[in-house]
Amino acid sequence: MSTTKQKTGTKTAQTKAEETKKTVPVAEKTTAAKAPKVAPKATPKVVPKTAKKAPKAPVVIDDNAPEVEVVQTPTEAKVEEVVPEVHVEAKKKILFVASEAAPFIATGGLAEVIGSLSKALAKEERYDVRVMIPLYQDIKKEYRKEFKFIGNIFVPLSWRNQYCGIFEYEANNVKFYFLDNEYYFKRPGCYGYYDDGERFAFFCRGVMEVLSFIGFYPDVLHCHDWQAALAALYLKTIYCYRPEYQYIRALFTIHNIEYQGKYSLDILEDLFGISNRFRNLVEYDRCINLMKGAIECCERFSTVSPTYAGEIKDPYYSHGLDPIIRRNEFKLCGILNGIDPDYYNPETDSSLFYHYSAANPAPKAKCKEELQRMLNLPVKADTPIIAMISRLVSHKGLDLVKEEIEQVLRDDVQFILLGTGDSAYENYFSDLARRYQGKVVSIISFNADLSRKIYSGADIFLMPSKSEPCGLSQMIASRYGTVSIVRETGGLRDSITPYGAGGNGFTFRDYNAHDMLYVINEALEVYHNSEEWAKLVKKAMNTDFSWSTSAKYYEGVYLGMLN
Repeated sequence: MSTTKQKTGTKTAQTKAEETKKTVPVAEKTTAAKAPKVAPKATPKVVPKTAKKAPKAPVVIDDNAPEVEVVQTPTEAKVEEVVPEVHVEAKKKILFVASEAAPFIATGGLAEVIGSLSKALAKEERYDVRVMIPLYQDIKKEYRKEFKFIGNIFVPLSWRNQYCGIFEYEANNVKFYFLDNEYYFKRPGCYGYYDDGERFAFFCRGVMEVLSFIGFYPDVLHCHDWQAALAALYLKTIYCYRPEYQYIRALFTIHNIEYQGKYSLDILEDLFGISNRFRNLVEYDRCINLMKGAIECCERFSTVSPTYAGEIKDPYYSHGLDPIIRRNEFKLCGILNGIDPDYYNPETDSSLFYHYSAANPAPKAKCKEELQRMLNLPVKADTPIIAMISRLVSHKGLDLVKEEIEQVLRDDVQFILLGTGDSAYENYFSDLARRYQGKVVSIISFNADLSRKIYSGADIFLMPSKSEPCGLSQMIASRYGTVSIVRETGGLRDSITPYGAGGNGFTFRDYNAHDMLYVINEALEVYHNSEEWAKLVKKAMNTDFSWSTSAKYYEGVYLGMLN
Protein backbone atom coordinates (compact mmCIF):
# COMPACT_ATOMS: atom_id res chain seq x y z
CA MET A 1 0.00 0.00 0.00
CA SER A 2 2.80 2.36 0.81
CA THR A 3 4.42 1.39 -2.42
CA THR A 4 1.34 2.50 -4.39
CA LYS A 5 1.15 5.86 -2.76
CA GLN A 6 4.84 6.34 -3.29
CA LYS A 7 4.43 5.72 -7.02
CA THR A 8 1.46 8.01 -7.17
CA GLY A 9 3.29 10.72 -5.40
CA THR A 10 6.27 10.40 -7.67
CA LYS A 11 4.07 10.61 -10.79
CA THR A 12 2.31 13.68 -9.48
CA ALA A 13 5.60 15.34 -8.76
CA GLN A 14 6.87 14.62 -12.30
CA THR A 15 3.71 15.94 -13.87
CA LYS A 16 3.91 19.18 -11.93
CA ALA A 17 7.54 19.58 -12.92
CA GLU A 18 6.64 19.22 -16.64
CA GLU A 19 3.76 21.71 -16.36
CA THR A 20 6.12 24.14 -14.71
CA LYS A 21 8.60 23.81 -17.59
CA LYS A 22 5.91 24.45 -20.16
CA THR A 23 4.68 27.59 -18.47
CA VAL A 24 8.08 29.06 -17.84
CA PRO A 25 8.31 31.09 -21.16
CA VAL A 26 4.88 32.57 -20.52
CA ALA A 27 5.92 33.53 -17.05
CA GLU A 28 9.10 35.04 -18.34
CA LYS A 29 7.24 37.07 -20.97
CA THR A 30 4.84 38.34 -18.38
CA THR A 31 7.64 39.18 -16.00
CA ALA A 32 9.61 40.90 -18.75
CA ALA A 33 6.64 43.02 -19.70
CA LYS A 34 6.00 44.14 -16.17
CA ALA A 35 9.67 44.44 -15.00
CA PRO A 36 11.38 47.83 -15.09
CA LYS A 37 14.04 48.55 -17.70
CA VAL A 38 17.37 46.96 -16.80
CA ALA A 39 20.64 47.66 -18.61
CA PRO A 40 21.47 44.86 -21.02
CA LYS A 41 24.24 42.49 -20.31
CA ALA A 42 27.46 42.52 -22.23
CA THR A 43 26.60 39.33 -24.03
CA PRO A 44 25.39 39.94 -27.63
CA LYS A 45 21.73 39.68 -28.31
CA VAL A 46 20.83 36.71 -30.48
CA VAL A 47 17.75 37.29 -32.66
CA PRO A 48 16.08 34.07 -33.63
CA LYS A 49 15.42 33.54 -37.32
CA THR A 50 11.73 33.20 -36.70
CA ALA A 51 11.44 36.50 -34.90
CA LYS A 52 8.26 38.37 -35.73
CA LYS A 53 8.35 41.75 -37.46
CA ALA A 54 7.35 44.82 -35.53
CA PRO A 55 3.69 45.67 -35.93
CA LYS A 56 2.84 48.31 -38.55
CA ALA A 57 1.87 51.76 -37.43
CA PRO A 58 -1.89 52.28 -37.37
CA VAL A 59 -3.45 54.00 -40.42
CA VAL A 60 -5.16 57.27 -39.51
CA ILE A 61 -8.03 58.25 -41.85
CA ASP A 62 -8.70 61.94 -42.15
CA ASP A 63 -12.29 62.53 -43.25
CA ASN A 64 -11.51 66.15 -44.23
CA ALA A 65 -8.70 65.31 -46.64
CA PRO A 66 -9.35 66.05 -50.33
CA GLU A 67 -10.25 63.17 -52.59
CA VAL A 68 -7.39 61.95 -54.68
CA GLU A 69 -8.04 60.08 -57.89
CA VAL A 70 -5.96 57.01 -58.08
CA VAL A 71 -5.02 56.10 -61.66
CA GLN A 72 -3.94 52.57 -62.20
CA THR A 73 -1.11 52.33 -64.71
CA PRO A 74 -2.18 49.82 -67.35
CA THR A 75 0.19 46.98 -67.84
CA GLU A 76 1.03 46.27 -71.47
CA ALA A 77 -0.32 42.93 -72.52
CA LYS A 78 2.19 40.78 -74.30
CA VAL A 79 1.16 40.56 -77.95
CA GLU A 80 2.43 37.54 -79.75
CA GLU A 81 4.21 38.58 -82.93
CA VAL A 82 2.34 37.18 -85.92
CA VAL A 83 4.68 36.00 -88.66
CA PRO A 84 3.00 36.59 -92.05
CA GLU A 85 2.57 33.52 -94.18
CA VAL A 86 4.63 33.81 -97.33
CA HIS A 87 3.06 32.07 -100.33
CA VAL A 88 5.46 31.66 -103.23
CA GLU A 89 3.80 30.70 -106.50
CA ALA A 90 5.99 29.13 -109.13
CA LYS A 91 6.11 30.96 -112.44
CA LYS A 92 4.14 29.46 -115.30
CA LYS A 93 6.56 28.52 -118.05
CA ILE A 94 5.52 29.25 -121.64
CA LEU A 95 7.57 28.25 -124.70
CA PHE A 96 6.76 29.64 -128.16
CA VAL A 97 7.91 27.52 -131.09
CA ALA A 98 7.76 29.33 -134.44
CA SER A 99 9.57 29.70 -137.74
CA GLU A 100 10.14 33.47 -137.37
CA ALA A 101 9.97 36.24 -134.79
CA ALA A 102 10.22 40.01 -134.85
CA PRO A 103 12.48 41.93 -134.69
CA PHE A 104 15.03 39.31 -135.82
CA ILE A 105 13.44 38.09 -139.05
CA ALA A 106 9.96 38.58 -140.49
CA THR A 107 8.11 37.64 -143.65
CA GLY A 108 4.58 38.42 -142.42
CA GLY A 109 2.23 38.73 -139.49
CA LEU A 110 3.47 35.57 -137.74
CA ALA A 111 6.74 37.24 -136.71
CA GLU A 112 4.86 40.26 -135.34
CA VAL A 113 2.68 38.00 -133.22
CA ILE A 114 5.60 36.05 -131.73
CA GLY A 115 7.57 39.19 -130.90
CA SER A 116 4.65 41.17 -129.47
CA LEU A 117 2.70 38.43 -127.64
CA SER A 118 5.77 37.08 -125.86
CA LYS A 119 6.68 40.62 -124.77
CA ALA A 120 3.14 41.30 -123.50
CA LEU A 121 3.04 38.07 -121.47
CA ALA A 122 6.51 38.62 -120.02
CA LYS A 123 5.38 41.91 -118.46
CA GLU A 124 3.57 39.75 -115.91
CA GLU A 125 6.08 38.49 -113.35
CA ARG A 126 4.21 35.22 -112.95
CA TYR A 127 5.27 34.03 -116.43
CA ASP A 128 8.61 32.75 -117.66
CA VAL A 129 8.36 33.23 -121.43
CA ARG A 130 10.83 31.85 -123.95
CA VAL A 131 10.92 31.59 -127.76
CA MET A 132 12.71 29.18 -130.12
CA ILE A 133 13.26 29.84 -133.84
CA PRO A 134 15.82 28.65 -136.42
CA LEU A 135 19.06 30.60 -136.83
CA TYR A 136 18.57 31.81 -140.41
CA GLN A 137 21.28 33.38 -142.52
CA ASP A 138 19.16 36.52 -142.97
CA ILE A 139 18.72 37.33 -139.27
CA LYS A 140 19.64 40.98 -138.81
CA LYS A 141 23.32 41.48 -138.05
CA GLU A 142 22.76 44.08 -135.34
CA TYR A 143 21.03 41.38 -133.28
CA ARG A 144 23.14 38.44 -134.38
CA LYS A 145 26.35 39.92 -132.99
CA GLU A 146 24.72 40.03 -129.54
CA PHE A 147 23.80 36.33 -129.49
CA LYS A 148 25.48 34.18 -126.85
CA PHE A 149 26.59 30.65 -127.76
CA ILE A 150 25.60 28.34 -124.89
CA GLY A 151 26.45 24.93 -126.34
CA ASN A 152 25.61 22.32 -128.94
CA ILE A 153 23.90 18.93 -129.11
CA PHE A 154 23.21 16.28 -131.74
CA VAL A 155 19.61 15.83 -132.81
CA PRO A 156 18.33 12.35 -133.76
CA LEU A 157 16.02 12.46 -136.78
CA SER A 158 15.16 9.02 -138.11
CA TRP A 159 18.52 7.55 -139.26
CA ARG A 160 20.27 10.98 -139.11
CA ASN A 161 22.13 12.49 -136.16
CA GLN A 162 22.59 16.19 -136.92
CA TYR A 163 24.57 18.95 -135.23
CA CYS A 164 22.53 21.68 -133.51
CA GLY A 165 24.15 24.81 -132.08
CA ILE A 166 22.22 26.79 -129.45
CA PHE A 167 22.40 30.57 -129.20
CA GLU A 168 20.65 32.74 -126.61
CA TYR A 169 19.47 36.35 -126.55
CA GLU A 170 17.35 38.13 -123.93
CA ALA A 171 15.16 41.22 -124.41
CA ASN A 172 12.06 42.56 -122.63
CA ASN A 173 12.20 39.69 -120.08
CA VAL A 174 11.92 37.15 -122.91
CA LYS A 175 14.65 34.60 -123.64
CA PHE A 176 15.10 33.78 -127.33
CA TYR A 177 16.87 30.61 -128.45
CA PHE A 178 18.20 30.18 -131.99
CA LEU A 179 18.86 26.66 -133.27
CA ASP A 180 21.75 26.51 -135.70
CA ASN A 181 22.48 24.08 -138.50
CA GLU A 182 24.08 25.59 -141.58
CA TYR A 183 23.06 22.70 -143.83
CA TYR A 184 19.39 23.54 -143.24
CA PHE A 185 19.33 27.28 -142.48
CA LYS A 186 22.32 28.96 -144.11
CA ARG A 187 20.21 29.98 -147.11
CA PRO A 188 18.49 33.20 -148.21
CA GLY A 189 14.96 33.62 -146.89
CA CYS A 190 12.94 31.31 -144.67
CA TYR A 191 10.73 29.16 -146.91
CA GLY A 192 10.25 27.85 -150.41
CA TYR A 193 12.89 25.08 -150.57
CA TYR A 194 12.37 21.50 -151.77
CA ASP A 195 13.40 20.13 -148.36
CA ASP A 196 11.31 22.42 -146.14
CA GLY A 197 9.71 19.34 -144.57
CA GLU A 198 13.08 17.98 -143.46
CA ARG A 199 14.34 21.42 -142.38
CA PHE A 200 11.44 22.03 -140.01
CA ALA A 201 11.37 18.40 -138.84
CA PHE A 202 14.97 18.91 -137.70
CA PHE A 203 13.99 22.20 -136.05
CA CYS A 204 11.05 20.69 -134.14
CA ARG A 205 12.98 17.62 -133.01
CA GLY A 206 15.80 19.96 -132.00
CA VAL A 207 13.39 21.99 -129.85
CA MET A 208 12.43 18.90 -127.89
CA GLU A 209 16.06 17.88 -127.38
CA VAL A 210 17.20 21.37 -126.37
CA LEU A 211 14.71 21.45 -123.49
CA SER A 212 16.73 18.91 -121.52
CA PHE A 213 19.99 20.67 -122.41
CA ILE A 214 18.86 24.02 -120.98
CA GLY A 215 16.85 22.44 -118.15
CA PHE A 216 13.62 24.15 -119.10
CA TYR A 217 10.42 22.10 -119.25
CA PRO A 218 7.50 24.39 -120.07
CA ASP A 219 4.01 24.12 -118.69
CA VAL A 220 2.65 25.11 -122.11
CA LEU A 221 4.25 24.43 -125.49
CA HIS A 222 2.71 26.98 -127.87
CA CYS A 223 3.31 25.97 -131.52
CA HIS A 224 2.57 28.28 -134.45
CA ASP A 225 1.59 27.15 -137.97
CA TRP A 226 2.63 23.96 -139.80
CA GLN A 227 6.36 24.63 -139.49
CA ALA A 228 6.09 24.09 -135.70
CA ALA A 229 3.33 21.44 -135.83
CA LEU A 230 5.85 18.60 -135.54
CA ALA A 231 6.93 19.83 -132.10
CA ALA A 232 3.46 18.94 -130.78
CA LEU A 233 3.52 15.61 -132.66
CA TYR A 234 6.93 14.65 -131.28
CA LEU A 235 5.82 15.62 -127.77
CA LYS A 236 2.77 13.35 -127.86
CA THR A 237 4.30 10.40 -129.73
CA ILE A 238 7.93 10.19 -128.54
CA TYR A 239 8.71 12.46 -125.58
CA CYS A 240 5.54 12.03 -123.52
CA TYR A 241 6.97 8.75 -122.16
CA ARG A 242 9.80 10.61 -120.43
CA PRO A 243 8.86 11.77 -116.90
CA GLU A 244 10.03 15.37 -117.35
CA TYR A 245 7.94 15.82 -120.52
CA GLN A 246 4.70 14.14 -119.49
CA TYR A 247 3.06 17.19 -117.91
CA ILE A 248 3.71 19.57 -120.83
CA ARG A 249 0.47 20.81 -122.43
CA ALA A 250 0.37 21.81 -126.11
CA LEU A 251 -1.48 24.67 -127.83
CA PHE A 252 -1.42 24.98 -131.62
CA THR A 253 -2.27 28.29 -133.33
CA ILE A 254 -3.38 28.45 -136.98
CA HIS A 255 -2.26 31.70 -138.60
CA ASN A 256 -3.26 30.67 -142.11
CA ILE A 257 -5.05 27.40 -142.79
CA GLU A 258 -4.10 27.50 -146.47
CA TYR A 259 -0.58 26.27 -145.65
CA GLN A 260 -0.96 22.86 -143.97
CA GLY A 261 2.35 21.04 -144.46
CA LYS A 262 1.38 18.23 -146.86
CA TYR A 263 3.81 15.43 -147.76
CA SER A 264 3.78 11.88 -149.10
CA LEU A 265 3.05 9.10 -146.60
CA ASP A 266 6.14 7.25 -147.90
CA ILE A 267 8.50 9.52 -145.93
CA LEU A 268 6.73 9.38 -142.55
CA GLU A 269 9.41 7.23 -140.90
CA ASP A 270 12.41 7.91 -143.12
CA LEU A 271 12.21 11.72 -143.08
CA PHE A 272 10.04 12.71 -140.11
CA GLY A 273 11.06 9.88 -137.80
CA ILE A 274 7.47 9.11 -136.77
CA SER A 275 6.53 5.45 -136.39
CA ASN A 276 3.89 4.03 -138.73
CA ARG A 277 1.77 3.10 -135.71
CA PHE A 278 1.03 6.86 -135.39
CA ARG A 279 0.14 7.14 -139.06
CA ASN A 280 -3.53 7.73 -138.24
CA LEU A 281 -2.66 11.01 -136.50
CA VAL A 282 -1.19 12.66 -139.60
CA GLU A 283 -2.88 10.88 -142.49
CA TYR A 284 -5.50 12.93 -144.29
CA ASP A 285 -6.65 12.85 -147.89
CA ARG A 286 -4.09 10.11 -148.70
CA CYS A 287 -1.09 12.14 -147.56
CA ILE A 288 0.70 13.45 -144.48
CA ASN A 289 -0.97 16.61 -143.15
CA LEU A 290 1.12 18.12 -140.35
CA MET A 291 -1.50 20.70 -139.39
CA LYS A 292 -4.09 17.94 -138.99
CA GLY A 293 -1.67 15.99 -136.79
CA ALA A 294 -1.11 18.99 -134.51
CA ILE A 295 -4.86 19.60 -134.17
CA GLU A 296 -5.38 15.96 -133.17
CA CYS A 297 -2.52 15.90 -130.65
CA CYS A 298 -2.84 19.26 -128.88
CA GLU A 299 -5.01 19.89 -125.83
CA ARG A 300 -6.28 23.11 -127.47
CA PHE A 301 -5.92 24.85 -130.82
CA SER A 302 -6.71 28.42 -131.76
CA THR A 303 -6.92 30.89 -134.61
CA VAL A 304 -5.92 34.54 -134.75
CA SER A 305 -9.43 36.01 -134.65
CA PRO A 306 -12.87 34.91 -133.39
CA THR A 307 -14.50 35.29 -136.81
CA TYR A 308 -11.82 33.18 -138.49
CA ALA A 309 -12.39 30.44 -135.90
CA GLY A 310 -15.96 30.20 -137.19
CA GLU A 311 -15.02 30.53 -140.86
CA ILE A 312 -12.58 27.60 -140.96
CA LYS A 313 -15.44 25.22 -140.16
CA ASP A 314 -16.81 26.15 -143.60
CA PRO A 315 -15.39 24.44 -146.71
CA TYR A 316 -15.15 27.84 -148.43
CA TYR A 317 -12.36 28.91 -146.03
CA SER A 318 -10.91 25.65 -144.68
CA HIS A 319 -8.96 24.42 -147.74
CA GLY A 320 -10.32 20.91 -147.19
CA LEU A 321 -9.67 20.65 -143.46
CA ASP A 322 -13.20 21.51 -142.28
CA PRO A 323 -14.14 17.92 -141.21
CA ILE A 324 -11.13 17.84 -138.86
CA ILE A 325 -11.96 21.32 -137.52
CA ARG A 326 -15.58 20.39 -136.82
CA ARG A 327 -14.60 17.11 -135.17
CA ASN A 328 -12.24 18.95 -132.82
CA GLU A 329 -14.43 22.02 -132.41
CA PHE A 330 -14.56 21.52 -128.61
CA LYS A 331 -10.84 22.41 -128.49
CA LEU A 332 -11.09 25.48 -130.74
CA CYS A 333 -11.00 29.18 -129.77
CA GLY A 334 -10.29 32.43 -131.61
CA ILE A 335 -8.24 35.31 -130.16
CA LEU A 336 -7.71 38.53 -132.12
CA ASN A 337 -4.10 39.52 -132.68
CA GLY A 338 -2.84 42.94 -131.71
CA ILE A 339 0.05 45.26 -132.52
CA ASP A 340 2.78 46.78 -130.39
CA PRO A 341 1.66 50.40 -129.80
CA ASP A 342 5.21 51.43 -128.88
CA TYR A 343 6.67 50.05 -132.11
CA TYR A 344 3.90 51.59 -134.24
CA ASN A 345 3.75 55.04 -132.71
CA PRO A 346 3.35 58.16 -134.89
CA GLU A 347 4.69 60.27 -132.02
CA THR A 348 8.10 58.57 -132.02
CA ASP A 349 8.45 56.68 -135.33
CA SER A 350 11.78 57.69 -136.87
CA SER A 351 10.57 56.77 -140.38
CA LEU A 352 7.98 59.55 -140.49
CA PHE A 353 8.51 62.97 -141.98
CA TYR A 354 6.72 64.57 -139.02
CA HIS A 355 5.41 63.27 -135.72
CA TYR A 356 1.79 63.61 -134.64
CA SER A 357 -0.82 62.07 -132.35
CA ALA A 358 -4.57 61.76 -131.89
CA ALA A 359 -4.46 64.87 -129.70
CA ASN A 360 -2.42 66.78 -132.29
CA PRO A 361 -3.16 65.33 -135.77
CA ALA A 362 -2.26 68.46 -137.77
CA PRO A 363 1.29 67.33 -138.76
CA LYS A 364 -0.23 64.36 -140.61
CA ALA A 365 -1.08 66.76 -143.44
CA LYS A 366 2.63 67.58 -143.73
CA CYS A 367 3.44 63.87 -143.93
CA LYS A 368 1.00 63.61 -146.84
CA GLU A 369 2.61 66.56 -148.61
CA GLU A 370 6.12 65.10 -148.26
CA LEU A 371 4.92 61.68 -149.46
CA GLN A 372 3.44 63.23 -152.61
CA ARG A 373 6.72 65.02 -153.29
CA MET A 374 8.80 61.88 -152.74
CA LEU A 375 6.65 59.79 -155.13
CA ASN A 376 6.38 62.54 -157.77
CA LEU A 377 2.64 63.01 -157.28
CA PRO A 378 1.01 66.43 -157.56
CA VAL A 379 1.02 68.05 -154.12
CA LYS A 380 -2.69 68.55 -153.44
CA ALA A 381 -3.89 68.74 -149.87
CA ASP A 382 -7.56 68.21 -150.83
CA THR A 383 -6.94 65.18 -153.04
CA PRO A 384 -7.40 61.94 -151.06
CA ILE A 385 -4.69 59.27 -151.25
CA ILE A 386 -5.89 55.65 -151.34
CA ALA A 387 -3.12 53.20 -150.40
CA MET A 388 -2.57 49.44 -150.47
CA ILE A 389 0.35 47.66 -148.77
CA SER A 390 -0.03 43.96 -149.46
CA ARG A 391 1.33 40.74 -150.84
CA LEU A 392 0.08 40.57 -154.42
CA VAL A 393 -1.85 37.29 -154.22
CA SER A 394 -5.43 36.39 -155.08
CA HIS A 395 -6.90 36.05 -151.57
CA LYS A 396 -6.01 39.69 -150.87
CA GLY A 397 -8.94 40.77 -153.07
CA LEU A 398 -6.84 42.14 -155.89
CA ASP A 399 -9.25 40.85 -158.53
CA LEU A 400 -11.88 43.25 -157.06
CA VAL A 401 -9.37 46.08 -157.25
CA LYS A 402 -8.52 45.26 -160.87
CA GLU A 403 -12.21 45.36 -161.77
CA GLU A 404 -13.05 48.76 -160.24
CA ILE A 405 -9.86 50.80 -159.66
CA GLU A 406 -10.09 52.62 -162.99
CA GLN A 407 -13.64 53.65 -162.13
CA VAL A 408 -12.32 55.11 -158.86
CA LEU A 409 -9.51 56.96 -160.69
CA ARG A 410 -12.06 58.98 -162.63
CA ASP A 411 -12.49 61.05 -159.48
CA ASP A 412 -9.86 63.38 -158.07
CA VAL A 413 -7.91 60.71 -156.15
CA GLN A 414 -4.38 59.33 -156.01
CA PHE A 415 -3.54 55.63 -155.63
CA ILE A 416 -0.34 54.13 -154.13
CA LEU A 417 0.49 50.41 -154.08
CA LEU A 418 3.44 48.76 -152.31
CA GLY A 419 4.10 45.01 -152.43
CA THR A 420 5.32 41.97 -154.33
CA GLY A 421 3.73 38.66 -155.27
CA ASP A 422 2.26 36.94 -158.31
CA SER A 423 3.71 38.19 -161.59
CA ALA A 424 0.23 38.69 -163.10
CA TYR A 425 -0.63 41.27 -160.44
CA GLU A 426 2.82 42.84 -160.49
CA ASN A 427 2.53 43.39 -164.24
CA TYR A 428 -1.01 44.74 -164.04
CA PHE A 429 -0.25 47.39 -161.41
CA SER A 430 3.00 48.38 -163.12
CA ASP A 431 1.03 48.98 -166.30
CA LEU A 432 -1.66 50.88 -164.36
CA ALA A 433 0.98 53.28 -163.02
CA ARG A 434 2.33 53.82 -166.55
CA ARG A 435 -1.14 54.64 -167.89
CA TYR A 436 -2.16 56.92 -165.00
CA GLN A 437 0.99 58.91 -164.37
CA GLY A 438 0.41 61.62 -161.78
CA LYS A 439 -2.41 59.61 -160.21
CA VAL A 440 -1.01 56.11 -159.61
CA VAL A 441 2.32 54.93 -158.14
CA SER A 442 3.09 51.19 -158.04
CA ILE A 443 6.20 50.11 -156.11
CA ILE A 444 6.80 46.40 -156.78
CA SER A 445 8.96 45.63 -153.76
CA PHE A 446 8.70 45.75 -150.02
CA ASN A 447 10.35 48.46 -147.98
CA ALA A 448 9.54 48.75 -144.28
CA ASP A 449 10.63 52.38 -144.05
CA LEU A 450 8.53 53.40 -147.06
CA SER A 451 5.52 51.48 -145.71
CA ARG A 452 5.56 53.65 -142.55
CA LYS A 453 5.66 56.79 -144.70
CA ILE A 454 2.67 55.55 -146.70
CA TYR A 455 0.71 54.61 -143.55
CA SER A 456 1.25 58.13 -142.20
CA GLY A 457 0.77 60.05 -145.46
CA ALA A 458 -2.27 58.29 -146.95
CA ASP A 459 -5.89 59.16 -146.16
CA ILE A 460 -7.61 55.83 -146.94
CA PHE A 461 -6.26 52.28 -146.63
CA LEU A 462 -7.88 49.66 -148.90
CA MET A 463 -7.94 45.98 -147.81
CA PRO A 464 -10.73 44.03 -149.60
CA SER A 465 -9.47 40.52 -148.75
CA LYS A 466 -11.30 37.38 -149.84
CA SER A 467 -10.07 35.76 -146.62
CA GLU A 468 -7.97 37.26 -143.85
CA PRO A 469 -7.20 35.24 -140.70
CA CYS A 470 -6.45 38.43 -138.80
CA GLY A 471 -4.55 41.10 -140.67
CA LEU A 472 -2.33 43.70 -139.05
CA SER A 473 -2.19 46.31 -141.81
CA GLN A 474 -5.64 47.70 -141.00
CA MET A 475 -4.61 48.10 -137.35
CA ILE A 476 -1.34 49.82 -138.24
CA ALA A 477 -3.14 52.14 -140.68
CA SER A 478 -5.69 53.09 -137.99
CA ARG A 479 -2.88 53.71 -135.52
CA TYR A 480 -1.39 56.20 -138.00
CA GLY A 481 -4.74 57.92 -138.63
CA THR A 482 -5.42 56.39 -142.05
CA VAL A 483 -9.04 55.23 -142.28
CA SER A 484 -9.49 51.62 -143.43
CA ILE A 485 -11.91 50.18 -146.00
CA VAL A 486 -12.17 46.40 -145.47
CA ARG A 487 -14.29 43.43 -146.36
CA GLU A 488 -16.02 41.82 -143.37
CA THR A 489 -13.99 38.64 -143.06
CA GLY A 490 -11.77 37.15 -140.37
CA GLY A 491 -9.87 39.65 -138.28
CA LEU A 492 -10.94 42.54 -140.52
CA ARG A 493 -14.50 42.12 -139.27
CA ASP A 494 -13.32 41.91 -135.65
CA SER A 495 -11.12 45.02 -135.79
CA ILE A 496 -12.87 47.50 -138.15
CA THR A 497 -16.47 48.54 -137.58
CA PRO A 498 -18.60 50.52 -140.08
CA TYR A 499 -18.73 54.29 -139.98
CA GLY A 500 -22.53 54.31 -140.29
CA ALA A 501 -22.79 52.43 -136.99
CA GLY A 502 -20.39 54.79 -135.21
CA GLY A 503 -17.33 52.71 -136.05
CA ASN A 504 -13.73 53.41 -136.96
CA GLY A 505 -13.77 52.70 -140.72
CA PHE A 506 -15.78 51.43 -143.68
CA THR A 507 -16.80 47.84 -144.41
CA PHE A 508 -18.67 45.74 -146.98
CA ARG A 509 -19.85 42.16 -146.51
CA ASP A 510 -20.11 40.33 -149.83
CA TYR A 511 -17.10 39.59 -151.99
CA ASN A 512 -18.36 41.81 -154.78
CA ALA A 513 -16.53 44.54 -156.72
CA HIS A 514 -19.60 46.82 -156.90
CA ASP A 515 -20.07 46.65 -153.12
CA MET A 516 -16.45 47.67 -152.72
CA LEU A 517 -16.89 50.57 -155.13
CA TYR A 518 -19.99 51.75 -153.25
CA VAL A 519 -18.10 51.87 -149.95
CA ILE A 520 -15.10 53.66 -151.52
CA ASN A 521 -17.47 56.36 -152.81
CA GLU A 522 -19.04 56.61 -149.35
CA ALA A 523 -15.60 57.12 -147.82
CA LEU A 524 -14.70 59.80 -150.37
CA GLU A 525 -17.93 61.63 -149.59
CA VAL A 526 -17.14 61.68 -145.85
CA TYR A 527 -13.56 62.74 -146.64
CA HIS A 528 -14.81 65.97 -148.22
CA ASN A 529 -16.70 66.75 -145.01
CA SER A 530 -13.60 67.86 -143.12
CA GLU A 531 -15.30 68.05 -139.71
CA GLU A 532 -16.70 64.50 -139.87
CA TRP A 533 -13.47 63.16 -141.33
CA ALA A 534 -11.42 64.65 -138.48
CA LYS A 535 -13.69 62.90 -135.95
CA LEU A 536 -13.31 59.61 -137.82
CA VAL A 537 -9.52 59.92 -137.95
CA LYS A 538 -9.40 60.58 -134.21
CA LYS A 539 -11.62 57.58 -133.49
CA ALA A 540 -9.42 55.33 -135.62
CA MET A 541 -6.26 56.51 -133.85
CA ASN A 542 -7.80 55.99 -130.41
CA THR A 543 -8.90 52.41 -131.11
CA ASP A 544 -7.06 50.05 -128.76
CA PHE A 545 -5.24 47.43 -130.83
CA SER A 546 -2.62 46.66 -128.17
CA TRP A 547 -1.78 43.16 -127.00
CA SER A 548 -2.95 43.79 -123.42
CA THR A 549 -6.47 42.49 -124.06
CA SER A 550 -5.43 39.59 -126.31
CA ALA A 551 -2.72 38.50 -123.86
CA LYS A 552 -5.37 38.17 -121.13
CA TYR A 553 -7.36 35.81 -123.36
CA TYR A 554 -4.25 33.69 -124.00
CA GLU A 555 -3.58 33.60 -120.25
CA GLY A 556 -7.08 32.22 -119.77
CA VAL A 557 -6.44 29.49 -122.35
CA TYR A 558 -3.10 28.55 -120.75
CA LEU A 559 -4.53 28.35 -117.23
CA GLY A 560 -7.56 26.40 -118.47
CA MET A 561 -5.24 23.81 -120.03
CA LEU A 562 -3.17 23.49 -116.85
CA ASN A 563 -6.21 23.16 -114.60
